[in-house]
Amino acid sequence: MNYETFFETALNQLKVEGKYRVFADLERRVGHFPEVFYHGPDGVKPVISWCSNDYLGMGQHPEVLKAMHHALDHAGAGAGGTRNIGGTNHVHVMLEQTLAQLHEKESALLFSSAYVANEAALSTLASRLPNCLVLSDASNHASIIHGIRSSGAEKKIFPHNDVAALEALLKEQDIHRPKLIVFQSIYSMDGDFAPIEAICDLADRYGALTYIDEVHAVGLYGHTGAGVCQMQGLAHRPTLVEGTFGKAYGLMGGYLAGSARVIDFVRSFASGFIFTTALPPSICAGALASVTHLMHSTQERDLHQERVRTVKQALSTGGIGFFDSPSHIIPVIIGDAHACKKASQLLLNEHGIYIQPINYPTVPVGTERLRITVTPHHTDEMIDHLVHALRCVWASLNLQRAA
Repeated sequence: MNYETFFETALNQLKVEGKYRVFADLERRVGHFPEVFYHGPDGVKPVISWCSNDYLGMGQHPEVLKAMHHALDHAGAGAGGTRNIGGTNHVHVMLEQTLAQLHEKESALLFSSAYVANEAALSTLASRLPNCLVLSDASNHASIIHGIRSSGAEKKIFPHNDVAALEALLKEQDIHRPKLIVFQSIYSMDGDFAPIEAICDLADRYGALTYIDEVHAVGLYGHTGAGVCQMQGLAHRPTLVEGTFGKAYGLMGGYLAGSARVIDFVRSFASGFIFTTALPPSICAGALASVTHLMHSTQERDLHQERVRTVKQALSTGGIGFFDSPSHIIPVIIGDAHACKKASQLLLNEHGIYIQPINYPTVPVGTERLRITVTPHHTDEMIDHLVHALRCVWASLNLQRAA
């Protein structure tokens, strides 16, 4: 077999379909967010980022940077090993205790990323619970799908947010069979909320555990930033909560929060945790500073929500159709991979606006989109510029402007 030819053919097919991913070479600068430098074929130029997951700009917050500098100077660069062999630094313990407090749970556990947290926890739980059945929302993230698949457990997919369909699946099972319902609080591509209370009610009724992914909600919702569960007064309901530092908290890493026994179970059996080098102390110190700040400050969340409302109103006034989700995520559906990529390129090259195109497999074919994320640092002038640029690009590509 000619391996290089195989690889080239597969990559060329992605390009023909408009699904080939090109990374924008960006340079973030403290004090200038959401402006970044774009290193492109014509040199370096400043652009405004409208698709960052650093939802609150905490990646440049003075308290976060100060904590990271102190940890780097005090503890050095790396953790020194896995958590089991020399890698548990005191800041890991402090951060886990704070996360347990944040989510009103007994315990928490750190992972190198939210992807790893989902993969490791779900593969461990579903494989070790005897005859476990996993019930998974059809719109769950790839990391959840991977974790369930890796477990080898039986799984059933219920239509997105369809509580009646979920109950029908539960009714088919022996009440005593171990069951695990897996869903997200906010789905990142459409920005819609899960019916958390209804799902937890079903879990109680049919003897199931619940696992909720709050990665796009932690830091942003609830009076201390614990997520949608807290905002809806449901923090005590899910069995397990999974979160991340890679979005609203402005860093990297993932975590799991739950009862002391279930967290200890994952800690003791999950290969993705046991055999991974621990997060660097500087990352954990920054995460601790970010989480702690947002537990006590509502200023960032309040301004963020105001900016989201302002952008949605500006898009509506400007005639740019978007999916008006209840969350901070603003999907602008284009529906064609090639047009989506062209729109992104025109925004970047001609208007100094960076919004990465979202194509299959992240979203279904025919729903390709630009996914706008707003921060407290986007000004009125930036918003006006965004709407003007979108109108120009829509006219240039003859795209539909209706919702």
